[in-house]
Amino acid sequence: MNSFSEIDLDILKKYNQPGPRYTSYPTAPLFSTDFTAQDFVQEIVWTNAKSKADLSLYFHFPFCESLCYFCGCNMMVSRDRSLIHDYNERIKREIETLAPLISKDRKVSQMHWGGGTPSYLTPNEIRDVGEFIRSKFDFAADIEASVEIDPRGLTSEHLKAFRECGFNRTSLGVQDFNPQVQEAINRIQPEDITRQAILWAREFGFRSVNLDLIYGLPFQTLETFRETVEKVINISPDRIAVFNYAHVPWLKKHQNIFKPETMPSSDERLIILKQTIEQLVNSGYEYIGLDHFAKPTDELAVAQKNNTLYRNFQGYSTRAGTDVYAFGVSAISQFQNIYAQNLKNIKDYYERIETGEAATNVGYRMTFDDHVRKETIMQLMCHLQIDKRAIEQKFEIDFEMYFAADLPKLDSFIADELLENNAERIFIKGAGKLIIRNVAMCFDAHLAEMTKVNKPVFSKTV
Repeated sequence: MNSFSEIDLDILKKYNQPGPRYTSYPTAPLFSTDFTAQDFVQEIVWTNAKSKADLSLYFHFPFCESLCYFCGCNMMVSRDRSLIHDYNERIKREIETLAPLISKDRKVSQMHWGGGTPSYLTPNEIRDVGEFIRSKFDFAADIEASVEIDPRGLTSEHLKAFRECGFNRTSLGVQDFNPQVQEAINRIQPEDITRQAILWAREFGFRSVNLDLIYGLPFQTLETFRETVEKVINISPDRIAVFNYAHVPWLKKHQNIFKPETMPSSDERLIILKQTIEQLVNSGYEYIGLDHFAKPTDELAVAQKNNTLYRNFQGYSTRAGTDVYAFGVSAISQFQNIYAQNLKNIKDYYERIETGEAATNVGYRMTFDDHVRKETIMQLMCHLQIDKRAIEQKFEIDFEMYFAADLPKLDSFIADELLENNAERIFIKGAGKLIIRNVAMCFDAHLAEMTKVNKPVFSKTV
């Protein structure tokens, strides 16, 4: 994208409204207790009788040593190592419950550990859980295995242990290098320990390193965040994620600690975003979309060029078509026809695991319309275009007729030169990449139902 210097901030303000991130469609607020653990197990059995698709495994480790005040994750602060040990044993029990139901012919081509802080496990705990997982599944030779790491408290032994368990990608939280911002968010992380963590990762052969930044935090200014981004560019990670701080105090009460007068205004956030995109693109990173950047040689950028990019609850992925089996508290599994989320409360999760049943709390079974709209939205989110003929052929529909009530919603994007709609395809133009969530919302049949509730559901789109 070469037109960021011409971004009209008034246009971005116009579209800066609450909306889903579309890591799934339908989105998680639609999940219901009507979908039970028994339904999930039945779907596993049915899917494994019908499918030879590869597997993607996700493991959620919720523990952290301290609370970052911006955090919106399902996490727990604990320094009691016995609690972490007990949790690891429960996650192994969950694997023992589900793994026998999964066909041995299906290889694991992708694995991700998230949290919380997976690197809060000790090196021996990492090896213990990692070896157990490998004993229960057949891993592909070219597996993409990624882990989220906190540089604070990290040692080279942690990264050695992760590498021994087959991990070849890592993502490090940075958020901001400015000391005042770090103090405000309760995350003191000097630049040198981040650099050391990346040096270790590269020494141990991790083939891709990602850094996470967040804009919209207390005391951030255009100048201070520019300095942070310059340092990140100097570090030269393979991928960079630049997230908009999601202020959701109705869900995460600890976020109320931030005083409004310390926060960048909506206008300042947009200017910071514009500047950040320009810095990264001018430094050779490709803007993948939404909040992700990658070097042109990175698999993420290559996958987008080849139209093989995919999106799931872990964000953008290069491995489309896999069934996601998720383990641990609050983890979300995703098959072709269903979503299933585990219990969010750790006590409830433990009690369910002890019964030998699946830990499902809520889920969703997709309809034909959901499948049509999911394909449409995912094409847009991943490829920045919608191939009308491909969707017609896949679902045996007439695209214009099927979406007759939705296509007029695109008119404002077309008028603002952010989108083009022709006979063959709908595609994003220029700065339209910044508001793809808004465009996707035009095809979301459930959005009106979700926004009827009296409390906020989603964060702002820009």
